[in-house]
Amino acid sequence: MEKPHIAVVPSAGFTHLVPILEFSKHFVNLHQDFQVTCIIPSVGTIPTSSKSYLQTLPPTIHSIFLPPISTEEVQQDTNLAVQIELSVSISLPYIRQELKSLCSRTHVVALVVDVFAHDALDLAKELNLFSYIYLPQAALMLSVYINSSKLDEILSSEGRDPNEPFEIPGCVPLHIKDLPLPFQFRSSTGYMKFLQRAKKFHLPDGVLMNTFFELEPDTVRALQELIRGKPMIYPVGPITQSGSIGQENGLEYLTWLDKQQPKSVLYVSFGSGGTLSQDQLNELALGLEQSGQNFLWVVRAPSNIATAAYFEDGIEDPLKFLPNGFLERTKERGLVVPSWVPQVQVLAHTSTGGFLSHCGWNSVLESVVQGVPIIAWPLFAEQSMNAAMISRGLKVALRPKANKDGLVEREEIAKVVRGLMEGEEGKIIGKRMEQLKNAADNAISESGSSIKTLSEVAANWSDIWQNMKC
Repeated sequence: MEKPHIAVVPSAGFTHLVPILEFSKHFVNLHQDFQVTCIIPSVGTIPTSSKSYLQTLPPTIHSIFLPPISTEEVQQDTNLAVQIELSVSISLPYIRQELKSLCSRTHVVALVVDVFAHDALDLAKELNLFSYIYLPQAALMLSVYINSSKLDEILSSEGRDPNEPFEIPGCVPLHIKDLPLPFQFRSSTGYMKFLQRAKKFHLPDGVLMNTFFELEPDTVRALQELIRGKPMIYPVGPITQSGSIGQENGLEYLTWLDKQQPKSVLYVSFGSGGTLSQDQLNELALGLEQSGQNFLWVVRAPSNIATAAYFEDGIEDPLKFLPNGFLERTKERGLVVPSWVPQVQVLAHTSTGGFLSHCGWNSVLESVVQGVPIIAWPLFAEQSMNAAMISRGLKVALRPKANKDGLVEREEIAKVVRGLMEGEEGKIIGKRMEQLKNAADNAISESGSSIKTLSEVAANWSDIWQNMKC
C-alpha cells in the first residue's frame, strides 16, 4: 500500500545533515504511515561520518547523494553560511531532477528544507507542493530572522551606543557581539545574504523548529503574535541523536568514564566543525591542567579559521599540537582523544558533570536532555546568541571572559572550570539544568507539547495526501 511521502533537502555538511534526518527519524517513528526521501547536496569528498550515519536510518527513510560540488566552487566567499547556501544553489538542477522523478513515482505531500537550503523552496512552488523550513536552531534564531529589518534599523541608527543592549520581543536582551558575525560587518556579503535569507521565512507554509515551548515560552508566544499564522510555527523538539555513529569505536572513552566518580568529568568539545588557534589551544590545555578537574577533551588540529573543520575531516594528528608534557602531566585525570567521540553517550554517562561547549544548538539540546550544565565557549554562526540565552537568560551556563585580544587565558579557564564542577554557583546551575531536563522529557512524552505539535503537522500532511488521492 502506498504511503504519503515527504521530500527532505538538507544543506551540505554533517552538522546540517544530522538535524533534519533526526527530525525525519523522529517523525516516521511517531507516524509510521509516512515515508521520507532525503536529497543530499555535498561539497568535496563525502565525509565518512555522513556515510556511517546514513546506514543507521530506518527503511522508511531513503537517501540520495547528489553529485558533489568542488570545494573551490563554494569558496568564493569566506563566510561559512554563504558557502553552505552556495552549495545548495549550485546543486539546484540536480535537486529539481530528483524531486521531479520522485513526484512522478509517488504522492509527495510536502517538501521540508534546511534553513540554508531555502533556494529549494522555489521547487515546491513549481511542483505544487506544500513547503516547510526546518530550523535546527532556537526560536531565538527565528526571532532574529523575522525581526532582521527592525534590527537593521536599530543597529544603523546614528548616535546609538554600540555597548547598549537591545531587545527582541520575548527574547533575552542581546548585545551586537551576541548576534551572528555578519551583523558586525553590515557591509559584507554575509550580511546581505542574511537579510535575503530572512525574507525567505515568509514563503513556506510552516517553520519546524528544534526547540520546545517550555524552553522558550516567551519567544514562541512573541513569534506567534508577530507572524499571526503565516507561516505556522511548530516547536517540535528537543530532537537529538538517540544513538551514536561508530558506537563500537567509543568503548575506550566510555570504559575510561566508567572508572571515574559520578559527575566528576568535564567533557570538552567544540562540535563537528569548530577549531581553535594554536595560542588558544595552548591556553585551554594549560587551563584544564591548572583547574585540577577530571576532563575528557576532544581535540582538533589548530587553525586560525574557527570553521576550518566544517567541510573536511582533519588529516593531521591533533595531539602533536598540545603543549610539551601536557599529556604526561594530566594522564591520571584527563583523557584526550582526537577529533571525535560518541557525544550522546558521553553526555549521558553518570561520570559527566559538565560540558565545555561551542554552544551549537545540537550540543545545547543534548546537554539539556541529559541535564548537564555548560561552560559556554561560542566560536561562530549563532553560537554567541545561544551562549547568551543559556548563560544570561536560562542561567544554566558559565561563560569565561576573553582578554582584549580575544584570547581566553588559562587562569580564567581554570577558575570557570572549578566554578562549574565544584563551586556553589555550579551547584545552582546544575539544579536549574535538571529542571530543564524534566521539562524536555515532558515535551516529548506522549501528551507533551512537542508531540501534540508534531501530530498537528502529521494530520495536515495526511489531509493533503487524502486530497491528492481523490
